[in-house]
Amino acid sequence: MRARHLFRLLGIYQVLARHGLQQIAVRTHLLGPARFLLVLLPGFWWRRDIADVGVRLRLALEDLGPIFVKFGQALSTRPDLLPPDIARELAKLQDQVPPFPGAQAREILERGYRRPLDQVFAAFEEVPLASASIAQVHAARLQDGREIVVKVLRPQVDRVIQRDVDVLQAMAALAQRYWVESRRFRPMEIVAEYEKTILDELDLMREAANAAQLRRNFPPSAPLYVPEVYWDYCRTNVLALERVRGVPVSDIATLRARGVNMEKLARHGVETFFTQVFEHNFFHADMHPGNIFVDATEPENPRYIAVDFGIVGTLTSRDQHYLAANLLAFFERDYRRVAELHVRSGWVAPQTRVDELEAAVRTVCEPIFNRPLKEISFGHFLLRLFQVARRFNMEVQPQLVLLQKTLLNIEGLGRQLYPDLDLWKTAKPFLEDWMAERMSGAAIAARMRATLPQLAAELPELPQRALSTIEQLAEGKLRVQIDERSFVRLERSVRENTRRRQLTTAGSALLLAGLGLLAFEWLPHGAGWAVALVGLALVISSFCR
Repeated sequence: MRARHLFRLLGIYQVLARHGLQQIAVRTHLLGPARFLLVLLPGFWWRRDIADVGVRLRLALEDLGPIFVKFGQALSTRPDLLPPDIARELAKLQDQVPPFPGAQAREILERGYRRPLDQVFAAFEEVPLASASIAQVHAARLQDGREIVVKVLRPQVDRVIQRDVDVLQAMAALAQRYWVESRRFRPMEIVAEYEKTILDELDLMREAANAAQLRRNFPPSAPLYVPEVYWDYCRTNVLALERVRGVPVSDIATLRARGVNMEKLARHGVETFFTQVFEHNFFHADMHPGNIFVDATEPENPRYIAVDFGIVGTLTSRDQHYLAANLLAFFERDYRRVAELHVRSGWVAPQTRVDELEAAVRTVCEPIFNRPLKEISFGHFLLRLFQVARRFNMEVQPQLVLLQKTLLNIEGLGRQLYPDLDLWKTAKPFLEDWMAERMSGAAIAARMRATLPQLAAELPELPQRALSTIEQLAEGKLRVQIDERSFVRLERSVRENTRRRQLTTAGSALLLAGLGLLAFEWLPHGAGWAVALVGLALVISSFCR
């Protein structure tokens, strides 16, 4: 352990002790082999029993500084790993820190633009509009009169973050090594996930690209407005966006005073979320109230305004399909299908017994469905589902965790705006329409067209690849390693592989027959094309299974 880490850890212990959290330091072996030093600190002998552990932990993280605040915020999105009461308390952490001097922000900008700021902007306000742990935002005006906001990274913030991330890694390693109970929480993985997220937020060009993509996804008439990015003024440590004005979504009194249709606003939030997740497959994953404003200029048709695009999420098409199918199965209380979908999607271990998982899901869901749907929390329902799946060795899916976090934010926001919001009623028609459209002939044809170029490029190489593989096997150069889980998968996939081979064989035969008919003109061209296309469809479907 490095000396600077040791001193930082001692400081962390002092803060924990001040909030009556000495046992965390003792049980996690905070200082590792040097933990005997704890008895020399006054906090070791002084207990302060105030409030519950969640409140004390939140206050301690706020005292430890902005990086630990952000870590607590990230940790709050993992209620599958934390007790629910602590996760809820950590979600209250506020990322509020004093601003750094505006003159310093000016210097950073001038270094980035390589010229005096007066030559770049017609006006620049040194007093920031907002300040957070990583960056702060200033108002400015371009030479042509357009108003913008400029987000500037804090000086040396990368060094501060790296120092505290190193300390968090050291703490996680110590906890995992010395505290057996911590291993089920996988502290090293949690810190690694946090490090990736926080480092991504340090690249403001990445945030600019996220904002530009979201803006393209929503036309000007959509219920979500995304500010325009001014690329000429963006750097890795500077983000320039159109300045937008709106009512903070948490200011319910002002929204009501302006006559905003709260029911429509809440419903628009849910629809916008599902549109991002299923239609665009690109969703704003940090939609807490501080990042959302409302354009109330048309009270009967209000729109959301989004800011802060550092964290976005995507799903694979497979995850999209299984997630939608799972939710629809829940609406129908078809727990058997839910269990089967979890196994087929790979969200739980392949050796999971479907009947056992079905029983566990039914145990969780039946008490929930005894209440009116509008009183059921969609987000907490999804959380309980993931907790059940964890009992069956479900691997942590980062994209699903981001989705769950965003859904909890959206649902909480919607219920705050309109307490009678029935998120299930809004979601079900959307999911049914999406699934129907996905399975429509036009959608299947579009996916086939997208696959054709790759298939056409790879088909000529297939015989050579097969021959090369056979030669390597014959010469003993090809070795196949199969772990224990692979044996389990093997039995499960034999039938599907057999069906895939049958489809490939039949499809290839029809494709060749159709091409033969076209080449020798034994039948009208329409018949040849029809046979060839049927064969091609079978081949493609075998690859997509």
